[in-house]
Amino acid sequence: MYQFSYADIQTDSVADARDRERQLLTRSIDMLTTASEVGTDSNEAIAALNFTNRVWTSLLDDLGSPENELPKELRANLISIGLWLLREAEDIRQGRSDSFEGLIEVSQIIRDGIQ
Repeated sequence: MYQFSYADIQTDSVADARDRERQLLTRSIDMLTTASEVGTDSNEAIAALNFTNRVWTSLLDDLGSPENELPKELRANLISIGLWLLREAEDIRQGRSDSFEGLIEVSQIIRDGIQ
């Protein structure tokens, strides 16, 4: 029979959660890249912006949770970045912007920083 310590299971759980976050951000980046290639009025853009919105809304919810164990300053910075990303996505959706570049670059930086 297998025996695992609570610390081992918790470490695996955190590693799994971070891997899922990286995967979600990668999917969002891929969708935003495709949307950038086909244009802001495309179905791909609508899907990419909706997906990105759901990802960041979920991440912001987690970052705002008292159970989140990231350092407070890092959480605050990530919340600020997440809110900026949501505003940028809304600007594209509303036709106030036609560039996905900032969304893609910042999402790549955040994804690459998840360890």
